[in-house]
Amino acid sequence: MRTELECIPCLLRQSLEAARFVTEDPAIHELVMRETLRTVADLDFLESPPTIAQVVHRRLRELTGDPDPYRSAKAAANRLVMALLPELAADVERAPDPLLAAVRLAIAGNVIDLAITADLTEAVTCRALQDASREPFHGEWTEFRRALADATDILYLADNAGEIVTDRLLIEQIGPARVTMAVRGHAVINDATLADARDVGLCELVEVVSNGSDAPGTILDDCDASFRERFRNADLLIAKGQGNFETLSHAEDDEDTKDGVFFLFKVKCPVVAGQVNLPVGSQALVQAHPTRPVLDPGTA
Repeated sequence: MRTELECIPCLLRQSLEAARFVTEDPAIHELVMRETLRTVADLDFLESPPTIAQVVHRRLRELTGDPDPYRSAKAAANRLVMALLPELAADVERAPDPLLAAVRLAIAGNVIDLAITADLTEAVTCRALQDASREPFHGEWTEFRRALADATDILYLADNAGEIVTDRLLIEQIGPARVTMAVRGHAVINDATLADARDVGLCELVEVVSNGSDAPGTILDDCDASFRERFRNADLLIAKGQGNFETLSHAEDDEDTKDGVFFLFKVKCPVVAGQVNLPVGSQALVQAHPTRPVLDPGTA
């Protein structure tokens, strides 16, 4: 997905929020903003928003000297959702359709996104998970269920810390033996890394691999060769979050991009809402061919 003009205010807001999140030094706040403005001024609008965010957050880590400035926030999100896990697992098991319930909880967990808001509260997170079955859900559900039934090698692209706990519920419904989870190779925002996966016990459930990149999405050219091979060879790709959607949904002319990736995310901005023809706030499960726009999804 290319960067739109509407993305620019969001990138600037995200940069300032991130700077204030990791340091109280106003000199660094100003420097980050000035460098972000220069970056945006030279922006190639064919690049995806996560490509720009990657540059901004690399510089922020350099300026603060902290390789993982969101470490404490990620740990707190992991603890919060882990505490809710028994209740959420029970909700899935007693649902009329446990797989659908797990999909909706996994998507609801995508609210834990500090790129959208740096002051996300526990109350907002808990409410999103508790209301998962009541939020608007739109998706190519029949196609997704059919693809799951046929797949033996599934690559699950994770998004954020905390959210990965809700991913566990979906992986358990799919069958962990045929799933490999991929996380970010290096810290960026509150995206999940191998350390986060270990913290919530995912490494004991499935194989978890690093993609080798510090982009808040999946930029295949920036990922390591072993990840790209897994990506290329998987029967089915499940990609969580807007960042993965923004970097993979229109990855034209990339020989590694697979036909028919399924994207699971909460629609959190008007630009993405326009791409999938859904209102902001919707739970989305959409399938996209890499060389055509996402089609208007049906409702499960």
